[in-house]
Amino acid sequence: MNDRNKPKPASQADVTRRDFLKTTSTVVGGSFLGSLSIERSAHAQGSDTVKVALVGCGGRGSGAADQALSTEGSIKLVAAADAFRERIDGSLGQLARKHKEKIEIADDRKFVGFEAYKEAIALADVVILATPPGFRPIHFEEAIRQGKHVFMEKPVAVDGPGVRRVLAAAAEAKKKNLKVGVGLQRHHQAGYIETLKRLHDGAIGDIVSMRCYWNGSTPWLKKRADLERAAGRALTEIEYQMRNWYYFVWLCGDHIVEQHIHNLDVINWVKNGYPVRAYGMGGCEVRKGPDYGEIFDHHAVEFEYADGSRCASQCRHIFGCWNNVSEHVVGTKGSCNVSGHVIKLNEFDWGLGGRTWSYGRQGARDPYQQEHDDLFQAIRNDKPFNEAENGAKSSLTAIMGRMATYSGQVIEWDQALDSQVDQMPKIFAWDAPAPVQPGPDGMYPLAVPGNRDWLRKIV
Repeated sequence: MNDRNKPKPASQADVTRRDFLKTTSTVVGGSFLGSLSIERSAHAQGSDTVKVALVGCGGRGSGAADQALSTEGSIKLVAAADAFRERIDGSLGQLARKHKEKIEIADDRKFVGFEAYKEAIALADVVILATPPGFRPIHFEEAIRQGKHVFMEKPVAVDGPGVRRVLAAAAEAKKKNLKVGVGLQRHHQAGYIETLKRLHDGAIGDIVSMRCYWNGSTPWLKKRADLERAAGRALTEIEYQMRNWYYFVWLCGDHIVEQHIHNLDVINWVKNGYPVRAYGMGGCEVRKGPDYGEIFDHHAVEFEYADGSRCASQCRHIFGCWNNVSEHVVGTKGSCNVSGHVIKLNEFDWGLGGRTWSYGRQGARDPYQQEHDDLFQAIRNDKPFNEAENGAKSSLTAIMGRMATYSGQVIEWDQALDSQVDQMPKIFAWDAPAPVQPGPDGMYPLAVPGNRDWLRKIV
């Protein structure tokens, strides 16, 4: 995009609010699936150098780019895009310390603003999508429209409309023979792979119940006062929310979606399917304040599967509490600590009581690196590889859980998928209205389970 449309770095104290608004980039927050048939050339089998573009230059994006550049074969990072220029410079500086010879990005290939992703995507064979999750459906759609292979971080959407867009683009990707990886790295982790193989082979019989957890503390926080002190000016509401994106549903989906998706995805993998409904409760008991936005600090959801079995899930962000990140299942012949890769048979099972299998971790590799190795191998050798559908449906599992806790209602799978509640702004611009606004006291409104006025905002 033109330099005049690029917002200046927030670290420049001489940028005034009026100057910042002059740099705004405006785009309607919609896209037409009918345009997905337009193709540009993706990396062809047998080509030498794979060109990569990074869209979203935060910590996870930088990590994904590092892993992509660490795969075998000739590879170059040729473009980068982000809403904020200093994020691009920081990411490339970090990557250059390890991959200097693999980075070929002049200033005219550093794209800034809401439409920057289109220009970066156009220059690459493979696109890494690592912005806040709310943007994922829009960016994925465009990458597939342009005929590019994709690695996208989880979750891939924050609401039903976003999931539908991803599913449609995933189907188009299959038609175009495009490879798509999703950052649910447990699918590439040797211990999980071996454990799931044994479960699917009937090691503990029929699975009758499951439970999973992501109970921990708050991951990070960007306070408005600190951000504005660094910028030397007041931030617009959209800019503040994007810089503190974890605490707003339109950007993050709530931590049940952004984080707990990993555990829910494993349970779906165990079941080889997705839940049909969800029941739950949650709220914000401890983590309160203007900078903590609108998300809950705890969720407890019961997911029911088509065979009647249920998964009890918990996720919590409260300091000083019992913490656990794991998945467990019980079968008719035994039980399994899935995350610990341990299977134990029942005592009454034909005299084999207490017999335990555990994964020995032979040849285990970093799953974050392995998922990129697998994707790029599929690209170079033209092997089938498309994780987008599962990524979308596991994202919807978590979204359904959030809808249940926010509303206090039983939420059906089709109800979540067909929901018309679109969390995203209609217009993306620095001075556009944000989807949620703080009250006079600076506090953001929280969902109220059982409140009819809230139902239309949730379901």
